[in-house]
Amino acid sequence: MAKRGNTMHESWKPFLKSEFQKPYFEELAKFLHQAYEVKTIYPKKSQVFSAFSTDLNGVKVVILGQDPYHTPGAAEGLAFSVPDSQPIPPSLINIYKEIDNDIGHHQNKTGSLKNWQKQGVLLLNTVLTVEAHHAGSHRGKGWETFTTATIEYLNKTRPHLVFLLWGRDARNKKSLIDQSKHLVLESPHPSPLSAHTGFFGNHHFSKANHFLAEHGESGIVW
Repeated sequence: MAKRGNTMHESWKPFLKSEFQKPYFEELAKFLHQAYEVKTIYPKKSQVFSAFSTDLNGVKVVILGQDPYHTPGAAEGLAFSVPDSQPIPPSLINIYKEIDNDIGHHQNKTGSLKNWQKQGVLLLNTVLTVEAHHAGSHRGKGWETFTTATIEYLNKTRPHLVFLLWGRDARNKKSLIDQSKHLVLESPHPSPLSAHTGFFGNHHFSKANHFLAEHGESGIVW
């Protein structure tokens, strides 16, 4: 299984330690240990928990993805993000288009979203691993339980978060979030298959920054 401590910020340790000891996660860890031994799995072990290198106490926005990119070199443990050297994926191209339409111009020159992460954007997939070239192959193995627990923990411990829920998998988590405290923005997924059915024109980026400003937080430089 992944070297769990490699990328995790100290602020997450109490939560993660508790989850790692639960029976469901022990089963998940066994599955992953075997999968990494015999198959090609993305992202690499040291990057599985990259989202949790974001300081919990600085999280402002939560973006929920589905599962990691399943092509070589693309997944780096952050939802929608790819390394600088990789082509920008179609869904992220559409995210950038919506930012341009919404607030004028996106700031990223590549497909890496690490600069968002540094500003307090938690880029969390609902499933954190995938077998090469088999999208959705690690669904139903326990990751959904883990990410549900993560969202419940964020909902409880952090004030005034913005949750961006794009697509069915992410929107299914809506009921976990206290909307009297947090802002929930939902729309279809930015995939080319669905972006034109309501992702484009959702204005989520300006709405997120407006909510943050209302609560005394600096907005995200998208």
